[in-house]
Amino acid sequence: MKESTTPAVTITGYHYDSAMCGCAHVYLLPTIQRELARIAPAQKRVFDLGCGNGSVANWFKEQGFDVKGVDPSESGIAQARESFPDIDLRSGSAYDPLVDIFGEFPLVVSLEVVEHVYAPRRFAKCVSDLLLPQGYALVSTPYHGYLKNVALAVSGKMDSHFTALWDHGHIKFWSRRTITQLFHEAGLEVERIHRVGRIPALAKTMLVVARKLPQ
Repeated sequence: MKESTTPAVTITGYHYDSAMCGCAHVYLLPTIQRELARIAPAQKRVFDLGCGNGSVANWFKEQGFDVKGVDPSESGIAQARESFPDIDLRSGSAYDPLVDIFGEFPLVVSLEVVEHVYAPRRFAKCVSDLLLPQGYALVSTPYHGYLKNVALAVSGKMDSHFTALWDHGHIKFWSRRTITQLFHEAGLEVERIHRVGRIPALAKTMLVVARKLPQ
């Protein structure tokens, strides 16, 4: 039988060409900064789950945090190590036993990741496992709600928004209700959800603030 010459498809995620912040970070990081002032973690340690090219990890370092993180993207970790060699960022994902490797943290951040995850309950469990009791998770994902979906349909942008042609693109589409249920099942209490980027009903993304419940 003739051996296939089709290149193997990898699951190493996004390709990164630089270590710059992405467009979503423009409106996410100011909201995160306000949340940090509000929750005021006693220990300035954070785990970046899905750290990509390291740009957000470096932003947290500039805020005085000790940062560790992982991402499955080979090009992302390569960019992160080249640009931010003093931050402990490694190849890995929510499917790995991260708490055994890195321990627990008072804060876990994961920006624009959960919409790419095939097994979101494993992702949520990983977030919970990484958190100290009463620790906080800051998780962002594109926002979906009835009015926004109607607007997408009326404007003819459904195909481009929910495209199936994006390699390593979005495969889960979250509303406030479904993301709250996901974290509740993992023992995380959602305290606030910020809708950011445009007016709330048409927000580009949402930032979930969740706290680990006492066991």
